[in-house]
Amino acid sequence: MAKNLFEQAKEMMNNFANTNQNQQSEQNQQAVRNAIQAAYNEATPEEKSQLQQFEQQLDEKGRLH
Repeated sequence: MAKNLFEQAKEMMNNFANTNQNQQSEQNQQAVRNAIQAAYNEATPEEKSQLQQFEQQLDEKGRLH
C-alpha cells in the first residue's frame, strides 16, 4: 500500500532535518515544502498541526543560512 501524503511529507522532513546543513539546498527545502502543502489536502487535524510544525522548522533552518 502506498504511503499517504502526510507520511511522505513526514519522511521527507525527517530526512531533511537529519541532513548536514551544508548539504541542504533550496531545491531540497522546496521539495519538502511542496510535500507538506500536498499533504494538507488530506491531512487530519492532528496531522495538519504537525505539518505546521514542519513548516516552522523549515523556516527556522532557512534563517540559519
